[in-house]
Amino acid sequence: MINTTHFLTYFYLFIYILLSSGVILYNKWVLSPKYFNFPLPITLTMIHMGFSGTVAFFLVRVFKVVSPVKMTFEIYATCVIPISAFFASSLWFGNTAYLHISVAFIQMLKALMPVATFLVAIMCGTDKARCDVFFNMLLVSVGVVISSYGEIHFNVVGTVYQVTGIFAEAFRLVLTQVLLQKKGLNLNPITSLYYIAPCSFVFLFVPWYLLEKPMMEVSQIQFNFWIFFSNALCALALNFSIFLVIGRTGAVTIRVAGVLKDWILIALSTVIFPESTITWLNIIGYAIALCGVVMYNYIKVKDVRASQSPETIPDRITKDWKFEKRSSDFYVPDSVSNNGGSGGGNGSLSDINIDEEAPLISSSRLSHIGRMQLTNYATGK
Repeated sequence: MINTTHFLTYFYLFIYILLSSGVILYNKWVLSPKYFNFPLPITLTMIHMGFSGTVAFFLVRVFKVVSPVKMTFEIYATCVIPISAFFASSLWFGNTAYLHISVAFIQMLKALMPVATFLVAIMCGTDKARCDVFFNMLLVSVGVVISSYGEIHFNVVGTVYQVTGIFAEAFRLVLTQVLLQKKGLNLNPITSLYYIAPCSFVFLFVPWYLLEKPMMEVSQIQFNFWIFFSNALCALALNFSIFLVIGRTGAVTIRVAGVLKDWILIALSTVIFPESTITWLNIIGYAIALCGVVMYNYIKVKDVRASQSPETIPDRITKDWKFEKRSSDFYVPDSVSNNGGSGGGNGSLSDINIDEEAPLISSSRLSHIGRMQLTNYATGK
């Protein structure tokens, strides 16, 4: 008989892969001129942000499912606003790429995410250059270049949009580490949406007013309420499905699921969108890039496990952390980066597997109770 816990774990993984792939394919279908023909990526992103922010408001203020954090104007101005700006930019550029390049090629380009995050982390001083990691990043980059060279319908504009969105997301991740963690602010998935989604909506309003509002006035754009409602609902459900998956699985499992999801998505996109043609050079290049990503993930998981040795953490806190591990296997002790000066390559947000379709969760994957306990222990409180 199947163990109930294992069944739920695999069920949540299935839901995560289904929703993650579904949101990407749904966005492509909505935006593509060949299908639903709603070529307004900023508008679509604003619909997502408005819907998510509204749901989060009701969950926090009306139904009181979670309590709001202690948010001051200084924290909001110096942390939430810049993070929201990069978050809005990453979604804007990422969705715009769907207008120019195929879903399959977009997934191949997303293999550059660890490279972008690693480079930005080095620039901001939250990580340091390492030969082994640099080799993996080089392997990923070479693989993406080969895959791009083999792309039949290569489009410079779409590629630039996607790569720009990847780097915007990398800056958001590093800013989350540098700003929010230093302020001691911990946001769960609901409070992340509550604070960041409305601010991102405001940031998107300016480019929408300048770029897409004039198009909406002169073009006959169809607007189907149920299409956009279901699309926004899927995006919101994806955020919560990732939270459930993290609560049931470990770091290695979620990374493997992410790789599996990418391959499934590439295969599905060629079936649903026949114009998405994949060449053998695409596959070879992407396989090379994935080898680099897998090696990089292995190094990072090994670093995290090494940093959690019982010699540096009292038994009591270790026991508490293991209890909290159910809600986050991505926890990296603050004491490692504090004692190591620059962090020694451990504890950076580049260690985390990111799903670009639900990026708000990535900053909430750390164990809040475990983090505070270990921080207090490291500082002698």
